[in-house]
Amino acid sequence: MHKLSRLSSSSILRNGGSRYRGVASSISSSTSQVDSTGVSNSNQSTSRWYSSITTGRSNSSHSTPKFNLRNGFYLSNRYESTSAAASDATDSPPAEKFEYQAEVSRLMDLIVHSLYSNKEVFLRELISNASDALDKLRFLSVTDPGLMKESAELDIRVQTDKDNGIITITDSGIGMTREEIVDCLGTIAQSGTAKFLKALKDSKDSGSDNNLIGQFGVGFYSAFLVADRVVVSTKSPKSEKQYVWEGEANASSYTIREETDPEKLIPRGTRLTLYLKRDDKGFAHPERVQKLVKNYSQFVSFPIYTWQEKGYTKEVEVDEDPAEVKKEGDDSQIEKKKKTKTVVERYWDWELTNETKPLWLRNPKEVTTEEYNDFYKQTFNEYLEPLASSHFTTEGEVEFRSVLYVPAISPTGKDDITNPKTKNIRLYVKRVFISDDFDGELFPRYLSFVKGVVDSNDLPLNVSREILQESRIVRIMRKRLVRKAFDMILGIAMSENPEDYEKFWDNFGKNIKLGCIEDRENHKRLAPLLRFFSSQADEVMISLDEYVENMKPEQKDIYYIASDSLTSAQSAPFLEKLKEKEYEVLFLVDPIDEVAIQNLKSYKEKNFVDISKEDLDLGDKDEEKEKQVKQEFGVTCDWIKKRLGDKVASVQISNRLSSSPCVLVSGKFGWSANMERLMKAQSLGDTSSLDYMRGRRVLEINADHAIIKNLSVACKSSPDDQEAQRAIDLLYNTALISSGFTPENPAELGGKIYEMMGMALSGKWSPAIEAEVIEQSNMVNGSEAAIKAEVLVEAGTGQK
Repeated sequence: MHKLSRLSSSSILRNGGSRYRGVASSISSSTSQVDSTGVSNSNQSTSRWYSSITTGRSNSSHSTPKFNLRNGFYLSNRYESTSAAASDATDSPPAEKFEYQAEVSRLMDLIVHSLYSNKEVFLRELISNASDALDKLRFLSVTDPGLMKESAELDIRVQTDKDNGIITITDSGIGMTREEIVDCLGTIAQSGTAKFLKALKDSKDSGSDNNLIGQFGVGFYSAFLVADRVVVSTKSPKSEKQYVWEGEANASSYTIREETDPEKLIPRGTRLTLYLKRDDKGFAHPERVQKLVKNYSQFVSFPIYTWQEKGYTKEVEVDEDPAEVKKEGDDSQIEKKKKTKTVVERYWDWELTNETKPLWLRNPKEVTTEEYNDFYKQTFNEYLEPLASSHFTTEGEVEFRSVLYVPAISPTGKDDITNPKTKNIRLYVKRVFISDDFDGELFPRYLSFVKGVVDSNDLPLNVSREILQESRIVRIMRKRLVRKAFDMILGIAMSENPEDYEKFWDNFGKNIKLGCIEDRENHKRLAPLLRFFSSQADEVMISLDEYVENMKPEQKDIYYIASDSLTSAQSAPFLEKLKEKEYEVLFLVDPIDEVAIQNLKSYKEKNFVDISKEDLDLGDKDEEKEKQVKQEFGVTCDWIKKRLGDKVASVQISNRLSSSPCVLVSGKFGWSANMERLMKAQSLGDTSSLDYMRGRRVLEINADHAIIKNLSVACKSSPDDQEAQRAIDLLYNTALISSGFTPENPAELGGKIYEMMGMALSGKWSPAIEAEVIEQSNMVNGSEAAIKAEVLVEAGTGQK
C-alpha cells in the first residue's frame, strides 16, 4: 500500500518515461506542475528526490507552485487555492519536422470513432502507458542499477488546470531517447511494449514475470480523443538531453525539439501535457480526474497522485466592537480572553488516489473472510455481507484471476432476470479497469445476479464489444466463470445453515428456473438447485434429490402438477389416487415452474410426468378388470361424448380418481390448464395458437362413483331424457372448474347450478318457500323450465 508520510504531503515531482501502451516501450504519461517542474542545477548528482513543506506561504491568491532543485532536493511551498498554468518555452532551437508513417487523418478517425466507445478512457490508456514505463525501468534496473540513480521512487502524478483546460501526466519511468521518439511516436500503431516483451521472450532471462500492459500501439493516441494538441517532454537515463514531441489532432506531421528551458527540465521520465478541446475541458476538473483514476486505474501497481485542493481549519483573532470596549472599560482590571473564530484555509497538494491493492492478486489462503466482505461492500456499494464468495485463478489455455460473490438480496427492482445489462461484473485487463457494461458475454442472463471482478492477461486493453463477442478467450472464460458460480451456489445449498439457501432461493430462485429454460448444457448443475413444495412437504421446500430418495420402490416417474396456488394444487382431483398410493407429487405454483420442468424432461433417469395430462400410468394396471369396466361403461362413454360434442376429444374411464365423479385432462402434447391460463394472460400472446394447443381435452369418468353409475342407468333406459342431458352438461362444467380450466360461459353455468339446486331442494323443508326458490330459478332458466318446476312442486304437494 503506497502512502505519503506526513513530511511529504506537499508536492513531489517525479518524472519518468513509459512506453505508451499502444505506442512504444519508452513513452510514459507524466504529470508536472503544468510545465513548471524544476530548475536545472549543476549540482544534480543526488540519487534520490525528496520533498518538504516550507513554513512560508504565498500571499498571492493566484500563485503557481514552483519547484527548485537545490543540492539534489526538490523544495516546494504550500500555496493558497489555485490551479497551475501552462507556459511554453520562449527561447528554444528551431524544431525539426517529421512526417507520420501512416495516413493520420483516417487512422485518427478510426481511433476516435471506432476503437474507443467512451472518451474518458483516454486517462486509463495514458496511465497504463506510464505504468508500463515504470515496469520497464524496474526490470532493466535489475541488470543496470545506474538507470535508477536519479531517483528510486516510482510513481505517476496527474495535475489539472481547469481554467485553461490542461491535463498533465508525469511518471518517473524509463523515458525515451530521440531515436525512440521518432521510432515510437512517429509510427502510429507501433508498440514498444510488444517489442520489449518479444525481446524478453527471446532472451535467456525470460523466466521472470513482466506484466506490461500495452501491446497494440494506439494507447497514446487516445489522448486526441479529448485534446487538440499534445506535448510530450521526455528524458531517458541513456541520454543527456531532454526532447519534446509535439503534435496536433488531424495533422499529418509532428515536431521534435530539444528542451532548453531550465524551468521544464526533468531528471528522468516523461511529462505528457494535453491541451483539451473546447467541449472536453470538463475533464480538467480535479474531482473528475480523481474519479476516473479511481474507476479505471485503482489497482495499477504504482502509486498515482492527483493534484487536489485541500483545506485545514485554524483559529484567527476577531477585532472587537469599539462600543463594547467602551462599555466594558470599567472592568479593565479583569483579564479577558481574546475573541477568535474558525476559518478554513485552502491550499493545493498531492493526494494518493489508488490506495487499494488488488485483492484478487493475493493468495486466497492469506485473505480473510472479513477482507473479502469489505472488498465486496466497497466495490459494489453494498451494505449486507454476501452469501458466498469464490476466489480462484485459472491457468493453462487461458489465464485469469477472479473473485465472485453471491449477494444476500436481489436488487430492489428485481428486473435483472429480464435485463441482462447489469453492472455486476467488472472486467480488468492487467489490473486496468475495462468495463462493467456487458450483455451476456461473461455471464448468461440467468446468472446476472452474480457479482465480482475478472482480471485477464490475455485480452487486449482496448477491448470492444465486438472483440468480446467474437473472442475465443472470452468464451472459455465464460464457461469457467459459470462453473465457479454453480460451485458457489451448491456450497450454499450444502452448508450447515439451511436458512442461507432459503434466503438465496427466495431472491434468486427464478433465475435458476430461467437457467433450466435457457441453458441446456448446464441442466445437470441446475437441477440439484431447484426447490419445490410437494404433497408430502407443503410447508418446507424439497430438492429433487430428496424427492428421488423418498420415491416408492415401484414408482418409476417424478410426478408433478402445475397450479396457480398451493391451495388449489393440494385440492386438485388429479391427486386422489396418488395420495392413496402415497406417491409424492411436486406442486409447481410459480408461473415459470412448468416450463422449467418441461425443459429438464428428466432427472437421474426419472422422467417428469404431469398428472393432469392423459395416459397417466401409475404402474398398477389390471388389464382384465379394465376390459370388464370398458365393456360395462363403453356405451355410457359414447353417450356422454355425443352430448358434449366437440368440447372433448373423447370420454374415457379414469384410473386416477377415487372420490370425484370425473375430471377433465389435457392432451399429452397440449397445454395444461395452468399453461392455458398463463398464455391467455399474455398481453402480446398469439391468440390463434390457443385453439390449436388446447384443442384436445379428455373427460375421464370414475366408474365407481354413484353419479356415473346413475348416468349409466339413464343411458340404457332413457338416453334422450332432458334431465339426464342437463346433468351431463353440469358434470362437464363442474369438471372444467375443478380441473383448473376456465368455463366459456360462467353465467350459463351458474344458471344450471341454481336449477339443479332448486330441483334437489324441492319440497325438502317448506313447500311455499321451495316454490318461491324454484320460481326465482325459473326466471333465470326460461319458461320451459318454469313449467316443469311447477309440475314437480304440485306433484310433491299431492304426495304429502
